[in-house]
Amino acid sequence: MKSLSAFILLLLIACNPPEPHEKGKALATKYCGSCHLPVSPTLLDKVTWTKHVLPAMAPKLGIGVWHDDEYYPATIKKAGLVSFEEWMEIVAYYKALAPDSLLPAKVPVPLKEDGNLFSIKKPVWKDTAQVATTTLVSVNNGRIYSSSDEKASLQVWNRQLQPSLVMKLESAGVDLSWQGKDTALLTCIGNLRAVDAPKGTLWKVIPDAPANEQVQTIGLGLPRPVQSVAADFNKDGRMDYVVCGFGHNYGGLYLLQQKPDGEYEKRTVWEVAGAIHAITGDFNSDGWPDIMTLFAYADEGIWLFLNDHKGGFKSKNLLRFPPVYGSTSFQVVDWNKDGKPDILYTAGDNADYSMILKPYHGVYVYLNKGDFTYEQAYFYPVNGCTKAIAADFDGDGDLDIGSIAFFADLQHRPAEKFIYFEQTGGLQFLPHAVPQLVEQGRWICMDAGDYDQDGDLDIVLGNYSRGFIIQDGVRPDWNINQPIILLDNSKK
Repeated sequence: MKSLSAFILLLLIACNPPEPHEKGKALATKYCGSCHLPVSPTLLDKVTWTKHVLPAMAPKLGIGVWHDDEYYPATIKKAGLVSFEEWMEIVAYYKALAPDSLLPAKVPVPLKEDGNLFSIKKPVWKDTAQVATTTLVSVNNGRIYSSSDEKASLQVWNRQLQPSLVMKLESAGVDLSWQGKDTALLTCIGNLRAVDAPKGTLWKVIPDAPANEQVQTIGLGLPRPVQSVAADFNKDGRMDYVVCGFGHNYGGLYLLQQKPDGEYEKRTVWEVAGAIHAITGDFNSDGWPDIMTLFAYADEGIWLFLNDHKGGFKSKNLLRFPPVYGSTSFQVVDWNKDGKPDILYTAGDNADYSMILKPYHGVYVYLNKGDFTYEQAYFYPVNGCTKAIAADFDGDGDLDIGSIAFFADLQHRPAEKFIYFEQTGGLQFLPHAVPQLVEQGRWICMDAGDYDQDGDLDIVLGNYSRGFIIQDGVRPDWNINQPIILLDNSKK
């Protein structure tokens, strides 16, 4: 009987051999998956894994030196991290199963370069020596506001698209959130470079007020903040503020709670780097403001922070994405008009360790299936997609989408730098590009609003043309000087 059992066991093993590099896969799931979603080898090509991503990840697990495709143990290892032998199993797993190259995504509907709804309006800008480094654009009350990295300031553009100085800043403004027609929250990043330098600021700004009443300080020494939103989270009648401190290795989602004396107490909602976008709302209908936040570093995803009515929050994960996705933006919208908040999401950051074109970059729609569960209902591939805005641009009663892509395929698909998705019904979209827009700039920021106050939504784009080109042999063939472009909505 023993011999028969052994024979059957050998037969089963022969018929069902273990998958190659199964041990490396298990180790990657155990160690890499402890910090973020496990990443399939197929999401990056072999060279990117072995020359860039794995060498960058090795020190985080105690592997200290990489040279000539070989890894060597760190001089001092922390207890509980991966052994050198285990690390080599992980490397072998990715090296063996990663493709030589990633195939481009299949585009479901070809991009029509017909302009459709928008016409280009150029700014009055004569400085041809200055490379544009626009970091913020905002439309409000018939005006456009902008900021830049090169000259830290807040500027306003009049109806003739002529700029004037509102105020000088200590660092580039990256977000302007309006609290009505006259008052805004201005978030200044402190340092655009990926460093742990807590020099960011949050100001309350009234642009048209006298100089001595124009600015109120809310927060200082913030870790590379990129966006701020307001709500009275403890319902004490005083406005509080949530700041997305993207940081670098260190950052988080922070609550600046207003005290009776008008000062602000900084409290941590979640001490995790990568907070990039937050939206407030009563998402569980209990009468208290909650926070929904996109984190775009390492453990990427969207988390809901439900107000516990006691000054704190309870977190719940809604969506998670692999760390190579490069999450960039999200918006809460009700696509199917069922009363439940759905999600518009974009992936496309490409300034990290895996700087290649990725077929999973693009525009996504996730429908709310109830009980805070979401299901992907739409995807359109856009290389390096940076932001998307859902709005009824053509006035037909449904939501369209405008998207920008800072890391677009500048060599083969430069028109995807801006796409207008016209909804034709039932989450079906016809994508349009605007002719001649390709040569006008490279867009890193976008906002929509009725700039000319004619009843429809226009779009303003911010041009950032200094560096960050990831494709070999590509040189700027667009206008690298003008800071903004207006897309005038010609809907009749």
